[in-house]
Amino acid sequence: MPRLDPGPLPGAVPSPNIWGHPQVYETENRALDPDGRIEQAMRSVDTWAGRDVLDLGCGTGFHLPRWAADARTVTGVEPHPDLAAAARRRTARIPAVTVLSGTAQAVPLPDRSVDVAQARWAYFFGPGCEPGLAELDRVVRPGGTAFVIDNDARRSTFGGWFRRGYPALDPDAVERFWSRHGWQRIPVDIVLRCRSREDLEAVVRIELPGAVADAALAAHDGAEVDYAVNLWWRRF
Repeated sequence: MPRLDPGPLPGAVPSPNIWGHPQVYETENRALDPDGRIEQAMRSVDTWAGRDVLDLGCGTGFHLPRWAADARTVTGVEPHPDLAAAARRRTARIPAVTVLSGTAQAVPLPDRSVDVAQARWAYFFGPGCEPGLAELDRVVRPGGTAFVIDNDARRSTFGGWFRRGYPALDPDAVERFWSRHGWQRIPVDIVLRCRSREDLEAVVRIELPGAVADAALAAHDGAEVDYAVNLWWRRF
């Protein structure tokens, strides 16, 4: 995939990793959580089998076929036109999947139209995402569930790298934000398991500032790193 040109919808929050390096981000998606622990944690809360699923910030649609294996319908919403087009190509032969151009602050779906919503490393990073939370209140049906997956900078090797790379981000403040809005947390320990050292280096370099990435890679051997995430969830 070539580097993406700018042109997202108004209000979109830039994602320098996937927007700037979609091919490397595809490598990262394949390498992250190969044991499926995030999905296991999600299923411990709720099921999407036979239900209507919304994937906010779906990117190139990497996860859409997986949701469609069980769900009745799957809607991916993505603000970047090139990524949305890639997601449509990826799912063109899956009738249950629809990909729409839109943002988390203005979801292009009717009120109370989805049962399960999820966002992985997209928009919902704590304070400032209140407009997106209001949209979840609108589109998720009573009894439905929303999930948000994000880094836990307090744990794991990668978490330490992330904390050094983005010292202004306060993970305790993020936790207070979600708790204040009625969300619950499940800590999940996963792994980033790349096929080669070169893949790991490429992934780390799109996720961390240059000097932090250099230092992290110099101190870490191999093609795998332990990784911690928070699965935030709320019932509606």
